[in-house]
Amino acid sequence: MGKKTASETEKKKELHVEVVKQMLTLATSGFGLVAALAWNSLIQDVIKTYIKPYFPEGSIISLIVYAVIVTVIAVIVTFQLSKLVKRLENESS
Repeated sequence: MGKKTASETEKKKELHVEVVKQMLTLATSGFGLVAALAWNSLIQDVIKTYIKPYFPEGSIISLIVYAVIVTVIAVIVTFQLSKLVKRLENESS
């Protein structure tokens, strides 16, 4: 049971930091999934309530509207986040 060297202490600290980073990533992903499912339910309910009544039963139109809405939201969010990342990178350099 000798003294720990500085490199052993540093390695242990790095391991702890990596574990916390992974936990943050997992938690963020989990909450992102929950948020996505909530939005999914909301969009489906809106389609059922406001779009589906105008089309015959079994029509694929409501599914197309749903897919378009989800795609538009995904593109807008991705584009806005990409702009934010670029701006933050430019500010930090």
